[in-house]
Amino acid sequence: MAGPAQADAETGHPRQHDLTGPALAGWLKTHVRGFEGPHAAVKISGGQSNPTYRIDAASGSYILRARPMGQTLPSAHAVDREFRVLSALAPTDVPVPPVHALCRDESVIGAMFYVMDAVPGRVFWDPRLPDFTRAQRTALFASMNAQIARIHMLDPDAIGLADYGRHGDYLQRQVSRWTRQYNASVTGENEAMERLIDWLPRNLPAEGPTRLVHGDYRLDNLLIAPHGTDVMAVLDWELSTLGDPIADFAYHAMSWRLAPDLFRGLAGVDLAALGIPDEREYLDAYLARTGLPRPEAWEFHLVLALFRIAAILQGIARRAIDGTAANADAVEIGAKAKPIAEIAWQLARSINRGETG
Repeated sequence: MAGPAQADAETGHPRQHDLTGPALAGWLKTHVRGFEGPHAAVKISGGQSNPTYRIDAASGSYILRARPMGQTLPSAHAVDREFRVLSALAPTDVPVPPVHALCRDESVIGAMFYVMDAVPGRVFWDPRLPDFTRAQRTALFASMNAQIARIHMLDPDAIGLADYGRHGDYLQRQVSRWTRQYNASVTGENEAMERLIDWLPRNLPAEGPTRLVHGDYRLDNLLIAPHGTDVMAVLDWELSTLGDPIADFAYHAMSWRLAPDLFRGLAGVDLAALGIPDEREYLDAYLARTGLPRPEAWEFHLVLALFRIAAILQGIARRAIDGTAANADAVEIGAKAKPIAEIAWQLARSINRGETG
């Protein structure tokens, strides 16, 4: 049940979110409509950087998302931004968990947090969906495609998110951000990343309209119906902002460029046999749903997506060396940065040669 924390100055033990004390019980009773205690809390495992807990009470089940204990970067772990975007999406057709309240008072559990309803559903990590039938895979991919299209069709101004992020230069800012991230976490030679750092800013395409972007839309950030294939809720909006929807979709679609054993991908898989659309079919379905024009620089967006995930994995590699990684398999995960960067660089070279279509 403990979240990532600093050590207590007196005991030396990790500090934990206080989820069983009277302060949280009182806050829940006051701010969560219909809440009735007593309650119990358990940490939900997963890759979230914001500790996530399931609260079970007499009145039902809830999810509590908190900032980690201790000092964090000012712009990181922004649970208040998550709360804001979920609140804005509540009246739209994008499925998100209903939120109750945000608590900025760190004295309640030791950090800022918000509470939302627990939505019944399943989480899957392998996009090949081995336990599904062919028809079920086809239906799930259609639902997944439809939900990201719904996100990108929203007018940020109309839902109160006009100031949720900067307008314009999204691609340039993404290149700069993930270049800084990579340079801050280098652990060894990675020629492909160095070449990409030079290539990306010199090949920036024109941008599309400014829309709400999820930032991390992938299968394991979706809740799938307990006994069906529909997306019941889109989760983990920590990286959401305003930006180019094609860039956001490309980050989601890069699974088609990665092998299953490299990073939960679909490259080399017999997609037709499984009932999964290929990359072009999946892009076509998205464009038909959104009405967006076909991107002339689709492959550039894939290069940027691969560069970004390589930079993220490099950060994990750095934390593994520093001894601050949250995952026990951080060394193995971080080692994937180099081969993914090499895939990105090979794609960039093919663009220059005019070999992509």
